[in-house]
Amino acid sequence: MVTELAARVLDLAVNIQRVPAPTFKEARRAELLRSLFVELGAVEVTSDPVGNVLACIPGEGSARPVVVSAHLDTVFEEVGEPPSSLQAGQLAAPGIGDNALGLASLLGLVWALRQKEARLPGDLWLVANVCEEGMGDLMGMRAVVERFGDAPLAYLVLEGMSLEHIYHRGLGALRFTLTAHTAGGHSWVDYGKPSAVHELALLVSRLTAWKLPEAPRTTLNVGVMRGGTSVNTIAGEAQAEVDLRSESPEALEELGRSLYDLVAGANRPGVQVTASVVGRRPAGGISSGHPLVVLTKRCLEAQGVHAIPAAGSTDASLPLSLGLPAVCVGITTGGGAHTIGEFIHTQPVAQGLAALVMLVESVYRELSTPHTTGSGRAE
Repeated sequence: MVTELAARVLDLAVNIQRVPAPTFKEARRAELLRSLFVELGAVEVTSDPVGNVLACIPGEGSARPVVVSAHLDTVFEEVGEPPSSLQAGQLAAPGIGDNALGLASLLGLVWALRQKEARLPGDLWLVANVCEEGMGDLMGMRAVVERFGDAPLAYLVLEGMSLEHIYHRGLGALRFTLTAHTAGGHSWVDYGKPSAVHELALLVSRLTAWKLPEAPRTTLNVGVMRGGTSVNTIAGEAQAEVDLRSESPEALEELGRSLYDLVAGANRPGVQVTASVVGRRPAGGISSGHPLVVLTKRCLEAQGVHAIPAAGSTDASLPLSLGLPAVCVGITTGGGAHTIGEFIHTQPVAQGLAALVMLVESVYRELSTPHTTGSGRAE
């Protein structure tokens, strides 16, 4: 059964989902969250230079703050998103779980705390941040961590889905743009001259033939290819975007070197191929025995959720790479992330929200110490 609080959060998630927010173009959704934070009665509702929206729920004591964040951006462009639909316990819409529900849960957390008249011993910071997806390169979370540093007791990152995972290790990622240049020409008159599209396709086929290690888990994906002018033109330029990931920073760097070697070998007279780094996500983490991870697992299990510690590429990767206590948790389960068929299950939302509330209260209670480096609020 969906509780009254969960239903309210789901309704808000639908409203948030309907406001487009592709990476680098989150301004409209950011303004919506800013107005919601103001209506919530938060103090110091501000936007920082990169576009993050921050709001403070003042605590009643001197405990260090807790930062709870959710990313604003989606992988979808500004047009073509079908309306949400609800049926058989599922709510379907592009970006509903990644990450409209996470954003709505920032409000749901405060609604729940106020409903139970909870008194927090330190400031609670809500953050709706930009640039988690794609080429955003965690720019939003980077600015958040630069602002708060090691002052928070914990950074709690919310995703709409992944309720059954506790992300306490950040996957390292290297992202490249491969560019091929040739003289080009006419498909009939200049037949036989090298085509940038053909050269790049050959290079990609060689990349995808690599046998990658299973332990540490390492992956490779060519997510975008583009190039050429017309069907009867020998392409003079083509590009591909490559995503490399690994649980091991060393394995990732080795894979990157191998990519550079492969690209260098593709160059010959009349063909120029280059590789440029366009994104770098840091690896790092805290152990599964860290007090924050243990506490998170306990709070989820108290709500009947069997959650397992895991590695992932989330906003939590940034603070984790610096050795700061952080976890990324989900609010419900679902599927089809990053596709137009994305959906979430509505029933577990109540469990996810209850676990989040319990986690925030438990962090203050069990991890709290008087702050010495500031709360993040303007003095």
